[in-house]
Amino acid sequence: MSDNQKEGTYFQKALAKFTVEFAAGDAIRLLSDKGFNVEEIHDKLSFPVARKTIGELVWSHYLDNGTICLFDPERQSKKLVTSYKKVQNSYGKVSFLQVQKDIRLTGEYVRCDFGKRLYCNREEFLDRINRLDERDRNYVLGLPWPLEPVYHIKDERMMRIIQILEGSGEEMTKDNSEKSE
Repeated sequence: MSDNQKEGTYFQKALAKFTVEFAAGDAIRLLSDKGFNVEEIHDKLSFPVARKTIGELVWSHYLDNGTICLFDPERQSKKLVTSYKKVQNSYGKVSFLQVQKDIRLTGEYVRCDFGKRLYCNREEFLDRINRLDERDRNYVLGLPWPLEPVYHIKDERMMRIIQILEGSGEEMTKDNSEKSE
């Protein structure tokens, strides 16, 4: 692939991401805050957006607002959040000012390793996840869980999911190494 083709592909991806963000980003974040899963958000949008893209936007939003943490919030209770503020000088020139804030993480979190389980033993995980109701199953399957464990805020939905999955005979919030010891 030539450099021009690489630049064109990069530009196309950036333009597509910008278009989705501009057309549906706020709606996706609002609906996710109201408790909708990726499938429900997809059905509500009037602008066609791929489920994978919606899942990535919701995941990013959850990381930004502290619903999901990539680190143990008990060990590190603050999170640095970067945002940009539009400013205009006296001559009318517009620029962006980077603003960083420390956000204190409050509430309880539960450790989840859905990504590892999904990628290591997909059939077994899908069998277990099928015990959930449709909304909860779509919530878990709609997000791009990483292979390493993450921490999800301990809300009603996650407690319901964990309770059903733990009740099925295997604790979903611990590593396999911890279970074998």
